[in-house]
Amino acid sequence: MNAPTNKSAAPKVFRLARLAFFVVGSLLAAEKSLFKISVQLDWIAEPEHGGIYQAQARGFFREEGLDVTLLPGGPAAHVKEDLLARRVDIIQADSTNTLLQQAEGLPFIQFAAVFQDDPSGILVAADSAVQKFADLQGKTIIARPEWAFLRFLQKTYQLKFNVVPQNFSVAAFLTGKEALQQGYFIAEPYHIVHAGGKMPRFLSTWDAGFRAYAVLVTNKKYAREHPTELRAFVRACARGWQDYLAGDPAPAHAALKAANPSNTDEFMMFSRQRIIESKLVTGRDREGGPLNIVRLDPGRYTVQIAQLEDLGILAKGKVTAASAMTTEFLP
Repeated sequence: MNAPTNKSAAPKVFRLARLAFFVVGSLLAAEKSLFKISVQLDWIAEPEHGGIYQAQARGFFREEGLDVTLLPGGPAAHVKEDLLARRVDIIQADSTNTLLQQAEGLPFIQFAAVFQDDPSGILVAADSAVQKFADLQGKTIIARPEWAFLRFLQKTYQLKFNVVPQNFSVAAFLTGKEALQQGYFIAEPYHIVHAGGKMPRFLSTWDAGFRAYAVLVTNKKYAREHPTELRAFVRACARGWQDYLAGDPAPAHAALKAANPSNTDEFMMFSRQRIIESKLVTGRDREGGPLNIVRLDPGRYTVQIAQLEDLGILAKGKVTAASAMTTEFLP
């Protein structure tokens, strides 16, 4: 006697195969439809980029229809040149240098903030006699000679000091009590203490009234061609920073470790905590807070442009807030 046959088995297998083919095809189509954006960061991958890496690790960019590639920078990175040649779509930079580049005719537009205040400042050795900006008179500072803040200090406080070119080392804080060096207070202090030195003090640019942003910048042509994608990118960045600061930073930290193996858990938590405490992302002004993430203020640009013009660094009338930045892509 023959075993009974299941006449519906073949059609079911066929339907399942068609369904699998449809699902795979849909996933591939969705992958292809993601809009590709490349971002050149200003430095090697560290918590100063935490919100952007959080947006990537948590899938916020993909939810906005974007396939984002993050390219770490460093001392040898040609960030400006890469954007000018359109080898990348977006760069991270500071608003001061970008203003000077825009005055030279480079077709850049600043469109979102990473930090409401650029965390560059002067690190002061713990045992140094320097307590305030006026105490820098006659001192030697390790810094980038072209750093506009040095000119600002010289004019504002009537100072004279020597400048030794920056070498991106913290050795001076391990050998001398009078060390003064340009640096990010969210990073270098950890490395100084970790190497056996004392926690340095910090003279911030914002306490002197020099309020530069850390910003996202793109080419003006790119901004005209892809406004929808830029808005989506900024939304994801804002969400990433909010999640990184108020939520679990583990996804970003895992991605940062993969991009830069020298990142340690201890360093990343130290740096993140400093970003939170100093309100770098949310802002220290009265209107600061989560809703201020990625915001740019045209009024602050007007002040900064006037300061640079007064220093003779920026030719008068070469650039205005309206030509340098836009709020068009902000949430």
